[in-house]
Amino acid sequence: MNNDQIMGWMILLGSIVGIVVYFYLAFLSPWTILTIQVSAFLAVAAVLAIVAWIGYTLATTPPPTPIEDLEGFEGIVAEEEEEVSSEEAEDEETEEK
Repeated sequence: MNNDQIMGWMILLGSIVGIVVYFYLAFLSPWTILTIQVSAFLAVAAVLAIVAWIGYTLATTPPPTPIEDLEGFEGIVAEEEEEVSSEEAEDEETEEK
């Protein structure tokens, strides 16, 4: 067995042990209420931490440069307009013939 397979089996067994321990704590132990409260708090805190991270990222990331402000953009647009007008002229010539 290689290291990846050993790690996979360890993760599988650890997950099964975690499920059994959580089942005991949530349903059979005297700490049932506390276990459920802590679990709910951690779940909500994890979701809100992700939302906070997204908000922080949006707040601190500079806005993208508008296309109009890019250097050389005017030249690209002019070239594309020339290509389109020359293609239209060629199409008109072929239609006339």
